[in-house]
Amino acid sequence: MKAHELKRRRTFAIISHPDAGKTTLTEKLLLFGGAIRTAGAVKSNKIRKTATSDFMEIEKQRGVSVATSVMGFEYKGYKITILDTPGHKDFAEDTYRTLTAVDSVILVVDSVKGVQEQTRKLMDVCRMRNTPMIVFINKLDREGRDPFELLDELERDLGIHTRPLTWPIGMGTRFQGVYNLFDKQLELFTSGKTAVHEDVMAIDDLDSPLLDQHIGADSAARLRDDIHLIEHAYESFDEGHYREGYLAPAFFGSALNNFGLKELLETFVTIAPSPLPRETTARTVQPTERPFTGFVFKIHANLDPNHRDRIAFCRVCSGVFKRNEFYYHTRLEKKLRFANPTSFMANEKSVIEEAWPGDVVGLFDNGNFKIGDTLTEGEQLQFKGIPRFSPEIFRQLVNKNPFKAKQMEKGIRQLTDEGVAQLLIREQGNVKIIGAVGELQFEVIQFRLLHEYGAECEFHRMNVYKAFWFTSANKEQLARFLRLQNHAVAFDKDDNPVFLAEGPWSFNTARDMFPDIEFHVTSEFNAGESDAQSLISEQTSSSPRSLL
Repeated sequence: MKAHELKRRRTFAIISHPDAGKTTLTEKLLLFGGAIRTAGAVKSNKIRKTATSDFMEIEKQRGVSVATSVMGFEYKGYKITILDTPGHKDFAEDTYRTLTAVDSVILVVDSVKGVQEQTRKLMDVCRMRNTPMIVFINKLDREGRDPFELLDELERDLGIHTRPLTWPIGMGTRFQGVYNLFDKQLELFTSGKTAVHEDVMAIDDLDSPLLDQHIGADSAARLRDDIHLIEHAYESFDEGHYREGYLAPAFFGSALNNFGLKELLETFVTIAPSPLPRETTARTVQPTERPFTGFVFKIHANLDPNHRDRIAFCRVCSGVFKRNEFYYHTRLEKKLRFANPTSFMANEKSVIEEAWPGDVVGLFDNGNFKIGDTLTEGEQLQFKGIPRFSPEIFRQLVNKNPFKAKQMEKGIRQLTDEGVAQLLIREQGNVKIIGAVGELQFEVIQFRLLHEYGAECEFHRMNVYKAFWFTSANKEQLARFLRLQNHAVAFDKDDNPVFLAEGPWSFNTARDMFPDIEFHVTSEFNAGESDAQSLISEQTSSSPRSLL
């Protein structure tokens, strides 16, 4: 039974540059899976009918995804979990963390714009883990770029080999459909047809006169030439190469018109990997192991604003998670029991009795979890690969209403625990500093603090170039650095001290003056306490937070 449950799981993320059609694709896949009856449409950056996967109020107003949505459905015996990620670059870190919880990805590319900046950054993260990838080239119903040119750009700019498994017949007003090279089938496109449909016919032989009858002699001749070139210029599709992250099968279609998606989904469930092994600081965890293990990759407060709940999203890595069982929280070193674990359809939740590797479980949280926390049946493990990155923009958080200080404190703690941005606290004056990747994050924080916690804030610009975590085996040098740079040291959510450099010159000066100190741009430098944290603890006979 367990082998069967593992084999039928498919957990993947949909990633793209903003406006490439990622959220629309997500919804149409849910439509095919019978999980929803109608899908929202995003046009002109305004949501005409609210998208299922964009459930936060600010997402509805702005027409962009700013949080990862988790959605699951059954399709032909497969249990599919989709993680729809933010496309906006300001929320890239949420996407990076989400990619640690999936076994494969679907990359959506706009046929008009091709490869864009955010696409390149996302590909870099996928390449770090050799994540299997399928490419969906979207918006074929618009006048776009030549398909061969798009594939060449994907290979050149993203450094990945591609293999078309469907091929478009025309484009824009001349778009007639796609030919499925994988199943040797022709699917015809009907303009304006928005219901799920199966207008498919088998054509094993491209020389068949049936092809000319359905798409015309000129289009048939062009398709034959294109397929001939594909068979000779591109390497054959190999499932092993795909699963190794070397080869990306490519599909063409129009998500808005539900076209080309059935081929994508059918091929995906066939070739995508079932749950994969996961690395920890101690060993590799296999999904077939009997004991349960899992890790928290996302936290979301106020998923249901009416109940002010806080949900930790846990990816099951091995064993079977069961409701009302006690599990060991390795960071807190204590056991926790979960009476109402949930599965998701965007913001819709349902209580589950058990979950298997590959599943994402929602755990109601009263403050026990941080992103990256590990749950086991007793073994001391810590899953790797869920770092925080050094922010690029820094602002001082200022409370505009002193009577709402408690609400402000609770709100900013919970929002930064979600990973919306990073909270750093400087001991001098108890200054709260928010570090973010982009300006939109500050807008989201301001909006959510006001509407979810009743706390009004503003942000003041700071003269900070970059934040660096730091470690060293030289305690004397560490003590001197902390003394001289006290004004430029803050603490992150784990009480690790962080150096806030005012500019490249101040960072280079500090590095030259303290050669035994190592500076880090991600938080994954040490699974335990940093040397600096230990030193401060020794000097104060308490935790570093006592200095604040």
